[in-house]
Amino acid sequence: MPKSPDDLFAFLDNLNIAHSTVHHPPLHTVAESQHLRGEIAGGHTKNLFLKDKKGRYFMITMLEDGEIDLKQIHKQIGASGRVSFGKPEGLMALLGVRPGSVTVFGAINDIDHVVSIILDEKLMEHETINAHPLTNEATTSLRREDLLRFLEATGHKPAILNLSV
Repeated sequence: MPKSPDDLFAFLDNLNIAHSTVHHPPLHTVAESQHLRGEIAGGHTKNLFLKDKKGRYFMITMLEDGEIDLKQIHKQIGASGRVSFGKPEGLMALLGVRPGSVTVFGAINDIDHVVSIILDEKLMEHETINAHPLTNEATTSLRREDLLRFLEATGHKPAILNLSV
């Protein structure tokens, strides 16, 4: 059973990670997020759930307006050949979220450490990082260093790479 937003918040609290959450209508795209979220300071995330030809999974977390070259990204992230988007079933099984709710916080559900987490350098320039807390009906903010502590506590050592084109 995937973790809930309340489970995520309890996990953050147990790590003494300060966080704040703003609830809003469901947001499925970056455009909807920009329009409806209001004024939440910091870097807002966009996430790509990818799979390579050998069945390895990657989640790229970048700034909401960031762009990458999907035909070349495999070289930067160490994938075997070109990558494609992971299927909704894999997303739910590994990260416990549905399409439209993909989030770096999904690492809490990847207990077997199957998904490699990749953070874009431009996102990590922001002091505050904003992401969906396992649902697209809210945005949770925390400090950049605390995001890294969260990921390490889930057993994920993220790669921080310059991915934006």
